[in-house]
Amino acid sequence: MTTETNTAAAAGTWNLGDLTVNRVGFGAMRLTGSAAFGLGTPSDRDRSVSVLRRAIELGVNHIDTAAFYFSPLRSANELINRALAPYPDDLVIATKVWAGRDPSGEWWWATPDQLRGQVEENLRQLGRDHLDVVNLRIPPSRKADSIADHFAALADLREAGLIRHLGISNATSEHLAEAQTIAPVVCVQNSYGVGAPAGEQEFLRACGEQGVAFVPFFAVAGSGREAGAIAAEHETVLAVARAHDVTPAQVRLAWTLRQGPHVLAIPGTGNPDHLVENVAAGARRLSDDGVAQLQSLQQAGE
Repeated sequence: MTTETNTAAAAGTWNLGDLTVNRVGFGAMRLTGSAAFGLGTPSDRDRSVSVLRRAIELGVNHIDTAAFYFSPLRSANELINRALAPYPDDLVIATKVWAGRDPSGEWWWATPDQLRGQVEENLRQLGRDHLDVVNLRIPPSRKADSIADHFAALADLREAGLIRHLGISNATSEHLAEAQTIAPVVCVQNSYGVGAPAGEQEFLRACGEQGVAFVPFFAVAGSGREAGAIAAEHETVLAVARAHDVTPAQVRLAWTLRQGPHVLAIPGTGNPDHLVENVAAGARRLSDDGVAQLQSLQQAGE
């Protein structure tokens, strides 16, 4: 039987509104294939289903997904539905809207009036009557623009009972302040990890001060982003991994979780062995020397 020190519970919990989640969760993007958004070799359906079920066994109760996580043969949402429905009572599924992909894989961005259709698509694929958390995924080209019209549209869907809680993704502190005037924000989901720029570090701290969860993506992949962890890992990360007898991915996850009790990890994988390693990272404690070495990369912005 798996002990608690090897489960997602080892890193503690955080509340997304009235929903309590273990701080180590799971990102569903890599379930659909070998490359970004499943555009490479299709995943093995049974293996993806088994990874999801194993994640639940290991205590994961926070899964991040999106309707645009699909390949010609696989859909992350439908894999989640097949693997986990009927869903455990404590499972929190978070998804994202505004971004979308048509059947050919081309990206498109929804108008405020189109967000309901994106929400309903997630509901249909997941087989649910409401969504636990919906993140408004802000386009890179809109980083300096108002999100009020889009966020207000999601707030209306929340009032209608289709959504329980709201978050924002790829956001700035200005976006958070604007959104909070419209409806409560339970989480911010941004790219973040070892070597993140100072501005993102400050935003992470500000979220904690406001009681808002900070949910990093690409915490393991880093500059590899959708393609996965880079082949040439930074020597400092490798040195810390050797000193602690863990993998570089576990170093990156342990460091990320150390940034604050409000920080939630959502590492994704289609590999059952990597899943176990990722979850176990929640119980890893880095030495002060190891943290200092990694912090030097933060200060250097590497």
